[in-house]
Amino acid sequence: MDHMFYIVLIVALVVGSRTLRTRYTALAKIEALRGDHTENAALAREVAALNSRIAVLERIVTENRSSRDLAHEIDALRDR
Repeated sequence: MDHMFYIVLIVALVVGSRTLRTRYTALAKIEALRGDHTENAALAREVAALNSRIAVLERIVTENRSSRDLAHEIDALRDR
């Protein structure tokens, strides 16, 4: 009877430790995914800024303007 108690105790400790390890691994993965969201938001802001610059460049190229105005627009873009 005493042997059976120790076997059950060892099995319970092993199962409990594996459960805790799985839980903490899952929590670490969740934290890593949350970090990716902040990086994704920064990348989305950068893409939006680049899209606005591309729109300005497309407008400059497609409009009929003199070379002086074109140089002024390009200098304005460099200052951003």
